[in-house]
Amino acid sequence: MQKHVVNVSVNPRGSLETLSQREVHQLSEAGSGSTYSLFRQCALAILNTGAQIDNAKTILEAYEDFEVRIHQQDRGVRLELLNAPADAFVDGEMIASTREMLFSALRDIVYTESELGSPLIDLSSSPGITDYVFQLLRNARTLLPGVEPKMVVCWGGHSINSEEYKYSKKVGHELGLRSLDICTGCGPGVMKGPMKGATIAHAKQRIHGGRYLGLTEPGIIAAEAPNPIVNELVILPDIEKRLEAFVRVGHGIIIFPGGVGTAEEFLYLLGILLHPDNQGVPFPVILTGPKSAEAYLQQLHAFVGATLGADAQSRYQVIIDDPGQVAVQMAAGLRKVREFRRERNDAFHFNWLLKIEEGFQRPFDPTHENMASLQLTRAVPAHELAANLRRAFSGIVAGNVKDNGIRRIEEHGPYESRGEAHIMQPLDELLQAFVAQHRMKLPGGSAYVPCYRVVS
Repeated sequence: MQKHVVNVSVNPRGSLETLSQREVHQLSEAGSGSTYSLFRQCALAILNTGAQIDNAKTILEAYEDFEVRIHQQDRGVRLELLNAPADAFVDGEMIASTREMLFSALRDIVYTESELGSPLIDLSSSPGITDYVFQLLRNARTLLPGVEPKMVVCWGGHSINSEEYKYSKKVGHELGLRSLDICTGCGPGVMKGPMKGATIAHAKQRIHGGRYLGLTEPGIIAAEAPNPIVNELVILPDIEKRLEAFVRVGHGIIIFPGGVGTAEEFLYLLGILLHPDNQGVPFPVILTGPKSAEAYLQQLHAFVGATLGADAQSRYQVIIDDPGQVAVQMAAGLRKVREFRRERNDAFHFNWLLKIEEGFQRPFDPTHENMASLQLTRAVPAHELAANLRRAFSGIVAGNVKDNGIRRIEEHGPYESRGEAHIMQPLDELLQAFVAQHRMKLPGGSAYVPCYRVVS
């Protein structure tokens, strides 16, 4: 991997809260603390925006001599970057979107680490975790009170073909023409396409200040650099808080073709919507893709039916190859969300009424032991089975692209997932389809080697 690097000093673009001496010390002490390592990893990924790599280990090894030094100064903070990827600069100046995201990462990581010991943070209860997610989003200035529901979350794969990518752009364009904003996981593929389409539509409608919100977490951002259209980047501490942030700030969700990461998000969402307390809460969900992806979408739909049942299937619509209809149905669903929240005096900017059980909020560590002990059986309630299936997919995501997951697979071999044959067979078929359709890795990379084994 040939690389060109530069050494440069960068001041914040826009505003960044002044860091305390303790916070600067947390980041910079001897260049060896855990907070520093986390920020260095995220900073390197942001500087690699546009690189066709989805392996955190590869990026870290390619720029192992990259350093970032944080300097306190009277007007805030300055970053000194050593051996930084040169592609992040034009004529010696850092690209504006890259600079914004770099300081967003600094803001989020410093705040997360500094607040964990605060007596105001309660991570021992479900309401406390939700309140923490709220505080993280509020600190990032993501919550805008009084703005009517129009934030559409788009989930889908980073490893998709050009036809699926173009389709996601068309859907984003239709959403943008209806003055809707876009939230994604902020990486490539489906995380970029809808934002790109909406950007053009917003320009046509003369909409200034269109929002392109990217929600990520350190393990993912290191493997999937943010796309440059994102104008609001928030780095949540872990997968579970990121997923909760999606459903708390989003008013509806569109799911495009993808791989295990998309399946993980879909199952998390279904697990929440299937909870008895959420039966009457409107939350529009649409599963969609181009005609060429119909077999994939129907297979995912059938998998939900085989494992979670018809009630789970009733929680979403399937629309094939019709971007305009997707936008029409989403806009109609958002009107119901608006009326529901008005009737109950619920906030537009944060979905407080949605019940999320603590099991969905606790971080899942995909060790080989934890993966093998997941209860994949219909003896547990449907919403709990959905949560366990989500964890199984989460482990595969870790084994595919995350540094710690890749190293665990190298050391101990593939994960093993065990459960009832009625669940494991459709699970195995779905995963085999993901591999056959090249949905596990970025196209053009090395051949995919499975990091899992399904055992019934």
